[in-house]
Amino acid sequence: MNRPERRGAARTTVLVVDDEADIRELLELTLLRMGLSVECAGSVAEALEQLKRHSFDLCLTDMRLPDGDGLDLVRHIGTNCSDLPVAVITAHGSTENAVAALKAGAFDYVSKPLSLEQLRTLVKSALDLPQKVAPRTASEHRLLGETPPIQQVRATIDKLARSQAPIYITGESGSGKELAARLIHENGARRDRAFVAVNCGAIPENLVESEFFGYRKGAFTGADADREGFFHAANSGTLFLDEVADLPLAMQVKLLRAIQEKRVRKVGATSEDPVDVRIICATHQDLARLVEAGKFRQDLYYRLAVIELRMPSLRECREDIPLLAEAILARFDGESGQARPRLSKAAVAALVAYDFPGNARELENILERAVALCAREEIDPEDLQLAPPKIAAEEGASPNAKWPLQDYLDRVEREAILEALDKTRFNRTAAAKLLGITFRALRYRMERLGIH
Repeated sequence: MNRPERRGAARTTVLVVDDEADIRELLELTLLRMGLSVECAGSVAEALEQLKRHSFDLCLTDMRLPDGDGLDLVRHIGTNCSDLPVAVITAHGSTENAVAALKAGAFDYVSKPLSLEQLRTLVKSALDLPQKVAPRTASEHRLLGETPPIQQVRATIDKLARSQAPIYITGESGSGKELAARLIHENGARRDRAFVAVNCGAIPENLVESEFFGYRKGAFTGADADREGFFHAANSGTLFLDEVADLPLAMQVKLLRAIQEKRVRKVGATSEDPVDVRIICATHQDLARLVEAGKFRQDLYYRLAVIELRMPSLRECREDIPLLAEAILARFDGESGQARPRLSKAAVAALVAYDFPGNARELENILERAVALCAREEIDPEDLQLAPPKIAAEEGASPNAKWPLQDYLDRVEREAILEALDKTRFNRTAAAKLLGITFRALRYRMERLGIH
């Protein structure tokens, strides 16, 4: 169904749906003072009639209505007016209702009583949504590829960008989880605000709270000045929590409260600061299994994993490898200002056949090494220095066979090192500490296993 044209001047109009007349009046007065035009409805049927007759820029609806559920209205708008943001405001707030509303397509979900500051922030964020997604070529961050899994991810990112729902991004190490988070941020209402990426596994446990919430001068030894935390830095923007599964349980409780209350208290402070942050988290681990094992709080899991986005591995998108490789090499050309060697047909075939346990990040590292070491105009398969494929026994043994023993041990060691490097964003000193070995031992093992 096409949205009807707005009659007269193109003025921003909000549809308010609530069965309580005093609530409708309060919302209407507040919105009118913001310079907005307002239409009101007291039921689902009235709201549907208004949607048929007029065009709106935002819809604010209660959850419980006399003739139905606010979620019915959210679903109707999502199906018939997909470019109309709708926010649910309810006195019956709960995690289950919030998740249901956001999954149904609501832009945001807030509980009554709603302060005027909260309402203004909500309305401004919703009206700041781009009507059409900016061309990706204009963005520094692009998700390249034409295979069905990548096309599906791009379509999902476009939808998620038009919501404030918390997003849980899953996928193997190096599969582009942070890139997806940045694209959601760049295509959404918060695109002009800060995007703060945090690697939760790289923060010492005794510093996690002060890093997230900040601290006051004198709060502890070494705190010689006030400092803001990640939540303050990302205020009005997006906070990306990479490897969120690594957060200590004690910090998980405080993070949950900060998300629910939208307020944080600096270490050593006596008062709380309001914060407006969209949370996107990611991990290569299985959060649901960690919840079952008691290593991750169930209530925090349901708060963070409202909508899940899975990033495919490079093995699932082999046809895109030549395109990705050419794009990476072209970027190297631009950075150096001089022509670099090209991939031979045999090298492309070798890349397509390779399993890429480190995914797109490993592809970039392989090409960077090959470009640096190749003295010819073309990069051949031997220049790529690809790790040997997983050994399977000739008699039909599985790829995870434990023989020959040295090959099996090398695979286990390689995977452990790659995971440690990914957790520490390829900081080899930190990775060595995580693995419990010396920096020199890590360097030797990386050279022996062909990890660069």
